[in-house]
Amino acid sequence: MKVGIMSMQRIRNYGSFLQAYGLKGMIESLGHDVEFVDYKVEEPIVFENNQAVSARDPFLKRAVRKAYYKLYDMTPNGKRKKKMLNDKVEYFRTFGEKMFPMLGIGERNERPELDALVIGSDEVFNCLQSNKDVGFSPELFGADNNSKKLMSYAASFGNTTIPRLKEFEKDEEVAGYLKKFDAISVRDKNSIKVVKELTGIDPYYHVDPVLISDFSSKKVNNLGKKDYIIIYAYSSRVTDEEKRVIRQFAKDHNKKLVSIQGYHDFVDEYWPGDPFEVLEYFNEADYIVTDTFHGSIFSIINNKPFVTLVRKTVGNSYGNEEKLSDLLTRFGLQDRIVPSPDKLPEILTTPIDYDKVNAIRDKERQNTLNYLREQLGECK
Repeated sequence: MKVGIMSMQRIRNYGSFLQAYGLKGMIESLGHDVEFVDYKVEEPIVFENNQAVSARDPFLKRAVRKAYYKLYDMTPNGKRKKKMLNDKVEYFRTFGEKMFPMLGIGERNERPELDALVIGSDEVFNCLQSNKDVGFSPELFGADNNSKKLMSYAASFGNTTIPRLKEFEKDEEVAGYLKKFDAISVRDKNSIKVVKELTGIDPYYHVDPVLISDFSSKKVNNLGKKDYIIIYAYSSRVTDEEKRVIRQFAKDHNKKLVSIQGYHDFVDEYWPGDPFEVLEYFNEADYIVTDTFHGSIFSIINNKPFVTLVRKTVGNSYGNEEKLSDLLTRFGLQDRIVPSPDKLPEILTTPIDYDKVNAIRDKERQNTLNYLREQLGECK
């Protein structure tokens, strides 16, 4: 079969890349030909601080960089921190040309003729966000596709909830799109609730592809890194109190603080790298502190000590409590959530029973393969 995947494959983000790479690999393992399909980016219908935000906005990039420079030029470490920021900006500027060929992505591929279109995973159903790289895009709900079969895999509504859909009067429109799917698979309880309430359909419940994919063929060995703690969090979202506790923990354990992806003013070093190098950074780390979904997943698949800082949605701000609470509870890791900064050291040093966690991963991997075989068949 000719199978298309419509996901967030062009977002310059380690998690977005790896979930796309992982799902492609699993479908190809069943003998299908796979290609990525692009969606038409529409304008957002919600705004954070009265503006839509795009990571590609040149004005935003310049403004952010200027603000950082102005701040850090006034500090003794200004030159070092400026270099860290430059390294981050330069790496992600060229992310697409380095990584997209590994997914087979080139020119935009819109509305190809397919035997099946798989939408997901990632937050493809999170239609109420201010990101102009996504917006409210009906094609992410299967609108105007050119495929014989329409299905999703581990799709997420993110922090788009039933009350918010009703507030913006999008509940009936989204329900109409969902009812046209041949099979709906989601990855969190909030998404189950939204689908069931809007359509009456009980969706399949699967995990993000990164949790169950085999990346061994791309494994990077012997990076030579040691004695460090990874800070894998969105820039400017770590509070002053969290910084203080993290710095003290690193000092007490004689560890270096390293930032990956996000930029932070309190770390010792910033390490750019391709997604498979990042997985090895996690594998060699002593501890991980994260406030992201995929940062938690990278910690889990490498069986590392970690804590997760959950961010709540306030107004139209981007929160992740729905998906993170669901993920961690599902794997018996809800105790890794930090209720307050002072609890971070205790949680970070509490051992994790990864035998139980890995058993759940094995079961979920089989559930996914069963679903894909059921919906797509298997080519011998």
